[in-house]
Amino acid sequence: MNFKLTEVLLEAIIQALENQEESFLVDAEKACLVSARENTPDDERFYSLPSWNSADGFGLMEEFSINLHNPLARESLLNVLHSGRGVFRNFKDELKNYPVIERRWNLFKNKKMRLFVDDWYNSLCEVWGLEKLDIEIEDTDYVLLDDFEFFPYKNEDSGFISSVLDSADDYEKNWPYEIDAAVRDLWKKWFLLFPSEAQSGFVSYTLSNEFAGFITVSPVSERSADTVVITGFYVSEKFRGLGIGTELLGKCLSDLKSQNKKWILLAYTVVPESLESLLLRSGFQKTGSVFSAKIC
Repeated sequence: MNFKLTEVLLEAIIQALENQEESFLVDAEKACLVSARENTPDDERFYSLPSWNSADGFGLMEEFSINLHNPLARESLLNVLHSGRGVFRNFKDELKNYPVIERRWNLFKNKKMRLFVDDWYNSLCEVWGLEKLDIEIEDTDYVLLDDFEFFPYKNEDSGFISSVLDSADDYEKNWPYEIDAAVRDLWKKWFLLFPSEAQSGFVSYTLSNEFAGFITVSPVSERSADTVVITGFYVSEKFRGLGIGTELLGKCLSDLKSQNKKWILLAYTVVPESLESLLLRSGFQKTGSVFSAKIC
């Protein structure tokens, strides 16, 4: 007897696999799960679930953590995984410090588990002589940006942005404190060099009103009115690797295009590697220490 893998049954199987204290079987006749203590698998009516144990769960957490682009969350989660005791509980507790990363984990885990169960079901379909499922699992990474709001930069934001740059997380962990402080002071002075009322851009916050990042630009002079320079570009360390910088830059470029601006420059004295990679991916060219892109 075969059974259909409905959405309800699929979700029930995923939950059962994560339950390491009790075993379940699929009841093909009723298309539901039943206790393995009260029934025996016979590959006719009662089917064993695919094998999934704590090692598989650990492997999933490790794969997720290693591939995180957020360095702060990646380091803390890997430390938890290699701490030796209470790994599963501590991993969940640590994720609560990064709500957006926690949501990404839940999406990642659900996607991987669905693929795992679908593969198992397709192996049964092959035995039954039925056509395999055409597995299509939606890419949910874009959903994460729904956790953030983006607002046009306003003149009154300058004081707050200045304080952000003054206490900004360092980009290079190997810098001595004095160099780190000097770089932050350079970024702040560069931002303050341009009149606040001349600057435009975007600021991002989480839905709980926690600052996530900003980008600001300004004209340089009247004779280069079609060209703007990036005066500030920063994403909080807690939210790096989530696409915030890409979204901020994209919104800024779209806004500049609507203003008929032609060129955008970045001429920071110190440019972090992560920012350089983002600029090059976004069409900027590097000439000496200056990054430039034609706005089209």
